[in-house]
Amino acid sequence: MKKIAILLFFLSKFVFAQVHYPIDTTYTIKSVYKKLKKEYPNVSVAQPKKYENVKEQKEIVYLKINNRKLHLDAYFNKTKKQNPALVILHGGGWKSGNKSQMETFAIEMASKGYSCFNIEFRLSPEAIYPAAIFDVKKAIIYIKKNARKFNADTTKIAILGCSSGGQMASLIGTTNGNRNFEDNNKSSINSSNVQAIINIDGILAFKHPESIEGKVAGLWLGGNYEEKATVWQQASPLNHTDKKTPPTLFINSSIPRFHAGRDDMILILDKYGIYNEVQTIQNSPHSFWFLNPWFDETINYTAQFLEKVFK
Repeated sequence: MKKIAILLFFLSKFVFAQVHYPIDTTYTIKSVYKKLKKEYPNVSVAQPKKYENVKEQKEIVYLKINNRKLHLDAYFNKTKKQNPALVILHGGGWKSGNKSQMETFAIEMASKGYSCFNIEFRLSPEAIYPAAIFDVKKAIIYIKKNARKFNADTTKIAILGCSSGGQMASLIGTTNGNRNFEDNNKSSINSSNVQAIINIDGILAFKHPESIEGKVAGLWLGGNYEEKATVWQQASPLNHTDKKTPPTLFINSSIPRFHAGRDDMILILDKYGIYNEVQTIQNSPHSFWFLNPWFDETINYTAQFLEKVFK
């Protein structure tokens, strides 16, 4: 018993040394399925397929912050030398979720000729805004530096996000070249610019007539709107949309709160002649991208859009 106690003691020390930051596990594919199954009894979780033309490399360290390592998973097509790249951000209210939740999505897109990257970034229990934005921009730079390893075309990079990840993807895309959104304003041979945005049910404005963001957003933004009004405005992609914003695809459920600010953003994109699409998946819940019968439709909209902008 004494030996077992000693072993458990050292094991706990090891685990603590490896995971020294808070982890919120409230948002999972399993929890989404369990919740939605009650209202949509015929849904099923989309399962990853095996494709001979897809190569996987997981847990690649793209950034070290003191003792903290941030990872990405790469899924890329082996049959093409230079694939357009797709950087993928998971949802979870900026506080939960993880990169592996988007594995099925990444594999499916890789099979269609894309180099896909699921990104780990710091969530609000560990670090508040803008840490996650800095992380993802560093990941994009890492991908560009190592493009040959992943058969990636650095001139054709799209960023895609779901829910809170959609908000992040849109903010990253609308701040191309904005040094205020680069960590410490450090220069790099490679930029973090992207050439397309895909927003899947993510808000475009935190404070908006359609938005009902509250406590969860406040946890990420460092306080509620009354306390951090400037930050709430700064973190809203709508406020950075201009003539330099890349082509954008919005894939939405029919729930208005999850596309707050979208129509206003489209007006700006149209003003500057920037290509954009809206695809609404009718009668779908939030987090539809995990589940059949909506998964394939989401993939098809994504692939069709990328074919148009990267052809």
